[in-house]
Amino acid sequence: MERTILSGGVLSAFGHRDYRILWSGAFASNIGTWIQTAALLWYMKLHAGSNTWVALVNLASFAPVLFLSVFAGSIADHKDRKQLILAGQTVMMFDALALGIVMSLGVAGNAVIIVISVIMGVATALLLPAWQSIMPDLVPASDLLNAVALNSAQFNLARCIGPALGAVIVVWSISAAFYINAISFLFVIAAVLLVRTATPGSPPPPEGTLRHIGAGFRHVWANRYMSWLLALITIASFFGFSNLVLMPAMTKDVFHRGAAGYGLMLGMFGLGAAVGAPLVTYLDREFNERGVIKASSIMLGLFLIGFSLSRTYSLTLVLVFGFGASFMMMSSATNAVLQGNSERIMRGRVTSIYVMLLVGAYPVGGQLMGYLSDVRSAPFAICIGGCACLAAGLFLLVVPVVISGAVSIPPLAAD
Repeated sequence: MERTILSGGVLSAFGHRDYRILWSGAFASNIGTWIQTAALLWYMKLHAGSNTWVALVNLASFAPVLFLSVFAGSIADHKDRKQLILAGQTVMMFDALALGIVMSLGVAGNAVIIVISVIMGVATALLLPAWQSIMPDLVPASDLLNAVALNSAQFNLARCIGPALGAVIVVWSISAAFYINAISFLFVIAAVLLVRTATPGSPPPPEGTLRHIGAGFRHVWANRYMSWLLALITIASFFGFSNLVLMPAMTKDVFHRGAAGYGLMLGMFGLGAAVGAPLVTYLDREFNERGVIKASSIMLGLFLIGFSLSRTYSLTLVLVFGFGASFMMMSSATNAVLQGNSERIMRGRVTSIYVMLLVGAYPVGGQLMGYLSDVRSAPFAICIGGCACLAAGLFLLVVPVVISGAVSIPPLAAD
């Protein structure tokens, strides 16, 4: 069969109606999310002054994922995934509205922001496994890698656009950023309501929730390459992705620029990630997922080390672009391998473990990076993170047998 852009090509998942609708709604919503994220972290940098406080708000937003995602994964395996997504998005919409109101009223102290961020984090934890595991319901197995990659691309393309808009909005009104985010959730809620694909749950686990969750961990442990891939993504998130919390510090303290400079730097990371995610699909024609994962993890470490050493703003933007592209290539390929090699009844739990480690390790690592940057400097912290990521990538290069079972995605016969 001839390969076209919508048939086996780099946009093949867009050939499926429900995927297109959900992708579009999520893209609009994520632009609003990144407007809020950029505005909130910059606000904390200006008003709290400490990089540790910036990291603490980030931790409050994402730490619940570390503790709740495995329970959410069990729920995603026996509840209707569309209903779970609707519930999570609705809570997040009202949470953003609350943040806008407290900012408008001038009562947005650090403690209030932390509490609101925790509520947002809980909703995120309950939403993400259902969101990730719904992808194979919307596309056939042959387009799964592309669907996962394009899902990552829309999130990161929004990360490119959102901070740039956020930088402008912050100058106008900080509270406007949160109101815009609240409105943006209406797009993804409407998209979920328009999706026709049924996503029915399975009967509740007769063995109980804890044993149901345990079966997911046993599945990962039995497939040792999955355990190694999850260890890699934990290191990359803890030491690599976490350096996003130092973007305000690098912008303000190293390059002496304002909100526009911060928005551009964060946007370049998003642009790199948006390019890197679909690039996985293209490279998959020539290289297997194992090769992509090894190469991208090594490049992640090198780009971070370069980022820490650069004192030229334009060069730093290029390095940040590479940082985003390499991280997203690695995480997209890893996610696709894990989902593609798991049966539907297990996929929510496997995805929840991936989400727990990817999203959960990020804020914890960010807290460490924030502390190191306050004690030493932001470039020092970023360099430490880059060296750790490089070491992990080189380990896979020297000992490739540990992920030898991470074969190309097989047909999902069980579906």
